[in-house]
Amino acid sequence: AQLVESGGGLVQPGGSLRLSCVGSGFTFDDYAVAWFRQAPGKEREGVSYISSNEDGVRYYTDSVKGRFTISRDNAKNTVYLQMDSLKPEDPAVYHCAAGTSYYRLRRDGKYDYFGQGTQVTVST
Repeated sequence: AQLVESGGGLVQPGGSLRLSCVGSGFTFDDYAVAWFRQAPGKEREGVSYISSNEDGVRYYTDSVKGRFTISRDNAKNTVYLQMDSLKPEDPAVYHCAAGTSYYRLRRDGKYDYFGQGTQVTVST
């Protein structure tokens, strides 16, 4: 079982990227999914969370509200993070994680699967 992220890259400030997280080897639509990010020298930060169903609960950390959108397509075992209006403070390695409980994932960071990450760089 694994999670694989893709979609990172280099973008100018104000630009957009769409990250994808594909799950395999487990029943993807039973799991809540989160996007975390970690920049060099900083602690890992929870960016956005989505519950197991496609129309379910979503949460965004304050610094990305109004700019990032999380969604999922359970038929494709995929969660997306649409990132618009990227800022110089957004660069990091972005990881997705999956856990059976949305609230434990969001409140305690408890996950069952964690991806290897994809690098996002914002620079002129």
